[in-house]
Amino acid sequence: MFSEFIDRSNSNSEKYQARKRKFGTDEVIPLWVADMDIATPKFILYALKKRLEHPILGYEEMPDSAFNAQITWMKKRHGLELKREEMFYSPSVLTSLNLAIQVFSEEDDEIIIQTPVYGAFATSIKNNNRTVVENPLMLNKEGNYSFDFEDLEAKITKRTKLLLLCSPHNPVGRVWLKDELLKLANICLKHNIKIVADEIHCDICYKKHTPFASLSYEVAEQTITLLSPGKTFNISGLHISTINISNKEMRREFLKHYNSMAFGQGNILAHVAFEEAYLHGEEWVDKLLIHLQKNIEKLDKFFYENSKIKFKKPEATFLAWLDCREMGLNENDLNNFFIDEMKLGLSIGSSFGIQGEGFMRLNFALTRDEIDEIFIKS
Repeated sequence: MFSEFIDRSNSNSEKYQARKRKFGTDEVIPLWVADMDIATPKFILYALKKRLEHPILGYEEMPDSAFNAQITWMKKRHGLELKREEMFYSPSVLTSLNLAIQVFSEEDDEIIIQTPVYGAFATSIKNNNRTVVENPLMLNKEGNYSFDFEDLEAKITKRTKLLLLCSPHNPVGRVWLKDELLKLANICLKHNIKIVADEIHCDICYKKHTPFASLSYEVAEQTITLLSPGKTFNISGLHISTINISNKEMRREFLKHYNSMAFGQGNILAHVAFEEAYLHGEEWVDKLLIHLQKNIEKLDKFFYENSKIKFKKPEATFLAWLDCREMGLNENDLNNFFIDEMKLGLSIGSSFGIQGEGFMRLNFALTRDEIDEIFIKS
């Protein structure tokens, strides 16, 4: 199922189309974009083909059955209680993030991010004329990241309106413990800070994920939860996700802006894939997690033998956060090392914040044949 290499070079895949522009050569394997080089599940592809047998592709609403499929999935897999009336369609988690920034803060307000973190967090804040407040994660000698609660409290002001939470965390691969999230939640509740919880990687976890909104009723009332099957089932190109807002007043405010944007209800094929994934995807995801964990073990062996690059096994995601600081290279030379010596195109660590300098992010969502070719036979 996850064995044979799939050639994406002529499929208009972003990671391949942008190779030369980004890395200066086509002679690299692109492991930077966070989608998988693993086939989308056959049951999803079959459902899409069946829908295309109908000769009309007109306007369509996202059906309640699709939302209900996600509700059942999140309850069973993660213990999160969602309600249909509290959910909205969105084309992407990033779109939802920007919309939440616009609705729940004003220009010059402060928004907290916990760096190193997905670079679009900071970009979205700046593009909306808000102020980025960095609350850097703490990194210990063993390579473990944790929240810095003391720093967080010290940086909160009257202008601090939102905290953008990446859970599970991209790029460091943490699955935040319930106690950690509770402490973070209590600080946010104390200062009336709303939390935008990007939980797009929640199904790619190797230990238990705790949805932020599941901590308590009070926490849920302050939280905007962003979810999508895109990463899990490799259907990001269909552009479909959901926004979940429990608080009635927040939902009313959100709807004013949401309706003014003419989002519509998405595209027909996305609805089919979304519902099919959540209805029938459990066995496939369980097998995917086993495959990804095997890939992690192969990476662990490879980088153990190349000891100047430290690899901490991620608790979630299909993204490896490589600590290359012992190589003593500046960022440009480090990038060139991976391009020239390893023929790999990775994400530069500083794109996730200054705390990422000396690190590189590698996407290991590869088939067995591809990861063996790169990391065993090389």
